[in-house]
Amino acid sequence: MDLGLSGRWALVCAASKGLGRGCAEALVKEGAHVVITARGAEALEATAEALRALNPAVQVLAVAGDIATPEGRAAALAACPQVDVLVNNAGGPPPGDFRDWDRAAWLAAIDANMLTPIELIKATVDGMAARGFGRVVNITSGAVKAPIDVLGLSNGARSGLTGFVAGLARQPQLAGRNVTLNNLLPGAFDTERLHKTLVAGASKNGLATEEFAQRRKQSIPAQRFGTAAEFGAICAMLCSAQAGYLTGQNILLDGGAYAGVF
Repeated sequence: MDLGLSGRWALVCAASKGLGRGCAEALVKEGAHVVITARGAEALEATAEALRALNPAVQVLAVAGDIATPEGRAAALAACPQVDVLVNNAGGPPPGDFRDWDRAAWLAAIDANMLTPIELIKATVDGMAARGFGRVVNITSGAVKAPIDVLGLSNGARSGLTGFVAGLARQPQLAGRNVTLNNLLPGAFDTERLHKTLVAGASKNGLATEEFAQRRKQSIPAQRFGTAAEFGAICAMLCSAQAGYLTGQNILLDGGAYAGVF
């Protein structure tokens, strides 16, 4: 199926690795030009070269910087001739106990995982509406659906973004102009962040990392971790021309781990 993304411009945040890179790869394969961001310039440029090799017909621009800062956002937006597709993504805040978090920790989490996506949405959706096409995908977390006690900073910040998007997505001046906003909620995906979590979990439980990882897989009905490529494919589908009637939704990708009906 042609997703209708050829020639579109996409801004993909935190795209040098992991799920952000998976999304950028899927969009490039569909013929979209991309601007990718990340803090690490070397890793970002390596990813940009790999993306160019995937589809030499598209433009791939790499903008190194912290998307959670005004300067980082301004540089990324300036590099993109127009933003037809926005994929919001940022590393999650550290786990821990809320008793140990001070106000600065909360503000940092809210700034990166709630306010930064909102600022980028604010900067782009009216232009999308004026052109009659726009797709916003926010990479949040399965913890929004099923909160995890040690991820309180993430639970709070990402849930705030989720509530905001639920209202904004239903504005007629956006939904009525073919601009959609949806959230992708990843469960356990085979990424660097998951590996770090597995190492920490194994140490805490006195197990070898591989054994702990195997137990984690067995707790998932799919019996495996997800891949960045399949996550990216779902992202591309949400960004497609065919997805114009899908907005304000939270799409959970977790291999069936969440057992609820709703």
